Amino acid sequence: MPPVRPRDAASLVIHRQRPTHHEVLMGRRGQKARFKPGVYVFPGGGLERGDYHARPARALAEHIVPQLGVASSTSKATALAMAAVREASEEAGLMLGVPGTVGRVRHDTWARFRDAALAPDLGALDFLGRAITPSHQPIRYHARFFAAHADLFSGELGGDGELEDLRWVRLDDLGGIEMMEVQALVLDTLRHRLAGRNAAARRMFFRGGRRHNVEA
Repeated sequence: MPPVRPRDAASLVIHRQRPTHHEVLMGRRGQKARFKPGVYVFPGGGLERGDYHARPARALAEHIVPQLGVASSTSKATALAMAAVREASEEAGLMLGVPGTVGRVRHDTWARFRDAALAPDLGALDFLGRAITPSHQPIRYHARFFAAHADLFSGELGGDGELEDLRWVRLDDLGGIEMMEVQALVLDTLRHRLAGRNAAARRMFFRGGRRHNVEA
């Protein structure tokens, strides 16, 4: 059988600074999840049609677009960033928005943004990397990982319950947190950037059964 085509997906790494350390928001996939149950992940999920139609308040930074693996499609790059923002609202209850309108897109989450007179400020997003699930797996994603500071969000931490044990995790103490390799790679890039070091966004893929990490 030919490999399953990866589904486009996006996640949002929300981070904040404490007096002595940095923290990131993570939650545990439920045991009934179809993909990687029981591991800790960032709020995220698959790209949806409405993500193409909802309007941001400010565009994604131009230099990010070529790193997303979208054949330089600004519309798809924008939709992926919007998907990350939408998933953070759904799974964590946090809205990345400034005064504006997302337009008349038909989607419950984007309707909440519209009712709040908010639209995503994609210009505030950083990009940490992307990863493609190995070809032998029956469920595959081409996931992009964006990042934003917690101060940019409104709302109360909660969400729809898809992620269990949603909590802030110390970036310098991840012991006991079960996660996939890609989450560790993304957090390593974030850790370097927060320390003021120039760390390129990374791309993870598998070829010949071996993992490869290169610049995005």
